Amino acid sequence: MPPSKEMLSYLHQSTIYEVNLRQYTTEGTINAFRKHLPRLHSMGIHILWFMPIHPIGIKNKKGTAGSYYSSQNFFELNPEYGTKEDFKLMVEQIHEMGMKIILDWVANHAAWDNNWTITNPDFFVRDAAGQFASPFDWSDVIQIDHQNEAAHDAMIEAMSYWVEKFDIDGFRADLAHLTPLHFWMKARKKLAVLKTNLIWLAETEDADYYDAFDIVFAWKWMHRTADFVKEHLPLQDLIHVLVEQNNPYPVDAMQMYFTSNHDENSWNGTEYEKYGIYAQAFAVFSFFFKPSIPLVYSGQEIPVMKRISFFDKDELNWNDSISLHHFYKALSDARKSCGPDDDFSFLPFPNKILACTRKCADNTILMFLNLDEMPVTINHHLGDLRYKNIFDSSGFIHAGSIDWFLQPGEFAVLQSNT
Repeated sequence: MPPSKEMLSYLHQSTIYEVNLRQYTTEGTINAFRKHLPRLHSMGIHILWFMPIHPIGIKNKKGTAGSYYSSQNFFELNPEYGTKEDFKLMVEQIHEMGMKIILDWVANHAAWDNNWTITNPDFFVRDAAGQFASPFDWSDVIQIDHQNEAAHDAMIEAMSYWVEKFDIDGFRADLAHLTPLHFWMKARKKLAVLKTNLIWLAETEDADYYDAFDIVFAWKWMHRTADFVKEHLPLQDLIHVLVEQNNPYPVDAMQMYFTSNHDENSWNGTEYEKYGIYAQAFAVFSFFFKPSIPLVYSGQEIPVMKRISFFDKDELNWNDSISLHHFYKALSDARKSCGPDDDFSFLPFPNKILACTRKCADNTILMFLNLDEMPVTINHHLGDLRYKNIFDSSGFIHAGSIDWFLQPGEFAVLQSNT
């Protein structure tokens, strides 16, 4: 079920931003977050992905605040975040700014005290003793019974509620592959009647799930880049994983590339713990590789230098200067020229210089990343085109050829002005 040409073009130009609402502000509310919308719009964000907004289960709760992913009622809004009227006004404001909003949806499990445990206990798997069962070792949630089509229908009804009543623009499916593909295909078909061109993002790398989704996660790339830095691997290993990662997927398939998200930050460390001085270089790559769609996690623009607590209140510090706002804005603005028909290719450079070109409809983007442990000078002939450094607000135009000195971890992104 591929996206429409209109949606595919939109995704190739877009940047996704993951919102950790609890930690975003001191208040942790929708209304407090709304004050950041103009800044995020200015930064070039197109799609806001909200971690689950439902009330969090109390029974077997982890930490003092519990997990977003332990949903007590799929039709309700967590009162800690505000009211449904607050949410509706925020969605309207997001749309007025030309952005979209997608909700994180957990279709595989629910809280121990989810309302369905009372009204529809048959929606859940039982263990040998007849008790509700947790998937894996996730002791704060219980497994939904995917053999029960009535449970699937109820879940789709809940998803429909947020589209129909609040006009949201799509879903990010948590651990999509744990829920049968036929559920997601059924959900997409039914929800398309309510709103066309919904965005479907799946947390999976299973190629079969492109039958129901527009975008999957590029987990393989994220893990390999971390290995590349820590184990001092050759550059060819990264090129190989990109080819290997794309092979199983349809031609127009898109993957979300990222250096951090809520899981990575909380459990495996910040992008600076994983990548050190190469963190921003890998972020640059996520914006221009084809077929990527980049993700920015809450606070990466500050930047965040700590692991954010998952089960407890641990707010971001917006009192500091937002030093990477211009960095992400420049990347997002340059990406707006990209499209599904662009020609992407790697340029041959020695050592660990990851150099690429993306030929868009109206311009060309050149990207040079020094992933080596030594400084290098980039020598490249630009031909007849004139280029600007996207991070240079003076608009200085390069012509002819360039000799660009890059320290380890530094990068250059040039965009032609034709």
